[in-house]
Amino acid sequence: MISRYTYKNLIWVDLESPTQEEVRGVMNEFGIHPLTANELLIPTLRPKVDLYSDFIYLILHFPTISHNHNGKAEQEIDFIVGKKFLITTHYDLIDSLHEFSKVFEVNSILERSNIGDHAGYILFYILKELYKRLDSELSYTQHNLAEMEPNIFGGKERTMVTSISRLSRNLLNFRETILPHKEVLESFELAGTRFFGQDFVYYLRNITGEYFKVSSALEGQRETLLELRNTNDSLLTTKTNDIMKTIAIISFVTFPLSLIAAIFGMNTHILPIVGTPGDFWIIIGIMVTITLLIFVFFKMKKWI
Repeated sequence: MISRYTYKNLIWVDLESPTQEEVRGVMNEFGIHPLTANELLIPTLRPKVDLYSDFIYLILHFPTISHNHNGKAEQEIDFIVGKKFLITTHYDLIDSLHEFSKVFEVNSILERSNIGDHAGYILFYILKELYKRLDSELSYTQHNLAEMEPNIFGGKERTMVTSISRLSRNLLNFRETILPHKEVLESFELAGTRFFGQDFVYYLRNITGEYFKVSSALEGQRETLLELRNTNDSLLTTKTNDIMKTIAIISFVTFPLSLIAAIFGMNTHILPIVGTPGDFWIIIGIMVTITLLIFVFFKMKKWI
C-alpha cells in the first residue's frame, strides 16, 4: 500500500508492505538506486546508514511491547531522505507513522506549521514521534513494575517469578533492538550534516538526544527490575527455608515417637510397662512428655 503526502514543495511517500510495482514506480520517480530500491522489498536484519549523492538511506528497528500488530518484538522502518522528498517503508502497521500522517495531512491542508525547507525536517519530526512512542512503551513497563512491588511484599513471590521473567525478557528485547541506534544515529549525524548542511546539525543532535532519553529510562527500569528480582528471590528463599525448617522439626519430633511406638509394638515375651494396669495411657504419657521436652528444647535454642 502506498500513501502520498505533500507540503508545499516537499513530498512524503509512505510504503506499507510494498509490491515490486510500487517500489519500481518510486525508484523511477525519485531516482533511487536499484540496489537500494531492491532492499525495500524485504526486511533487513541490521540497521544502517548509506550516503548517496542525492539521498540518504537509513534503516532503524523499533521495539514493540504493547503496540504490536504482528506478534514480533520489533518493527523495521526504512527511510530514504532526499532534499525535497522522504520515502518511508515498513512491513506492518506502525501507529506512530499513522498518527503522524494525520497531523501532517491536516497541517499540509491548513498550512499551519512551519516544517522547514527540506525533507530532513519531516524525517526529524517522524523520528521524534517514534522515540516518543518508545517512551510510551516504557511507561507501560513502568506500570507493570509498579504493580509488581505490592505483590512481591504481599506474599505472592511464587507467582511473581513468571511475571518478573516475562518483563525481563521484554526489556532485554527492547534493549537489544535499540542498542545499535547509538552508532547508527552518530553515523546519520555525520551524513546528515554533509547532506543538509551545518544549519541542520541541531536537529540531528536532537534526534540522538531523544534516543539517549529512551536509553536512560530503559536502563533505570532494568536496574529496578533487577532489585525487585533479588528481593523476590530473597523472600522466596526465606519462605522456602521456613517451610523446610518446619518439616525438619516435625520429622525430628515424630522420630522418637515412632521409635517408642515401634519398641512397645515388638513381639517379645517381656516388655516393660506392657501388661500393667493403664499401660496404654502410661505409654501415651511418655510420648507426650518427650514431645513437650523436645519443643521446650527447640524453644530455648530459638529454633522455633
